[in-house]
Amino acid sequence: MNDSTPPFTDLTPDTLLNAIDATGLRTTGTLLALNSYENRVFQIGIEEPDGRPGFVVAKFYRPARWSDAQILEEHAFVAELTEHEVPAVAPLALGGATLHQHRGFRLAVFQRRGGRAPELDDRIVREWLGRFIGRIHAAGASSAYAHRPALDIESFGVEPSNWLLEHDWLPSDLRKIYRGVVAQALDGVRACYDRAGCVPSIRLHGDVHAGNVLWTDTGPQPGPHFVDFDDSRMGPAAQDLWMLLSGSRDDMQQQLADLLFGYEDFAQFNRRELHLIEALRTLRLIHYSAWIARRWNDPAFPAAFPWFNSPRYWEARILELREQIAAMQEPALAA
Repeated sequence: MNDSTPPFTDLTPDTLLNAIDATGLRTTGTLLALNSYENRVFQIGIEEPDGRPGFVVAKFYRPARWSDAQILEEHAFVAELTEHEVPAVAPLALGGATLHQHRGFRLAVFQRRGGRAPELDDRIVREWLGRFIGRIHAAGASSAYAHRPALDIESFGVEPSNWLLEHDWLPSDLRKIYRGVVAQALDGVRACYDRAGCVPSIRLHGDVHAGNVLWTDTGPQPGPHFVDFDDSRMGPAAQDLWMLLSGSRDDMQQQLADLLFGYEDFAQFNRRELHLIEALRTLRLIHYSAWIARRWNDPAFPAAFPWFNSPRYWEARILELREQIAAMQEPALAA
């Protein structure tokens, strides 16, 4: 597959059903595409051992994004979490393997879990989430990834912003402005990291937002279930907290206090990492634009982001970075 070939062109319904059958499961022919851009995720109908209909969720990994070793490290971490009774949805071991290959595609199969987005305006919900994030981090700090990368300024800020400029994604009249603003923003990120000092890097979920938490009110394990560890990597603990903060400074202050009230039942949080919250938000904003641009040959991306790469889009990103430059100069949230 060359760089101009859409990555999932050959993933036809027959191919994906045959891929599930090859794991030893028996498909019924029903499938439903689920919301996912980076990979392709489907709900697949299967025949249970007792003959009843059932469902699994299959993730087909984007070609060339992760190595087999990196995917298997993610699988091992999630399995470790489930062993510690953390409600994370781990891939099923089918035929003794969690990672499967079929006609050039790599895939994993998961038990289907229902649920809704957590009610983040509820203090009890925030404390509950904090407790489980603390448990994820307690396990994540017990060892390090050998193959998966780290979340750092270079990979999430410097490299993606340079890539956008070098590949002419910016309108000509905005290139110089963006170059200057992103350089100033990265200086602000570095200043935040300097204020934080040396903070530990642990195995993270990496992308804790409301869409990656399924909340159930009933069943044997009510509460949050953490899904989609695809962005798991090494990084500061604050990365798994800041995406749950929104609104005014006072709002975020209270949300953070509630999260940490639960978090510190299971893991110690280094208060110096509070200096990183706006820096991590800034890095994500830079990385996000490059992520969309790099995926533009995938037909799912122009369909999902039709406003991308218009002059108005880049003007908004420049304004957003300027706001982040100001935010990074404010005192850190206190907790």
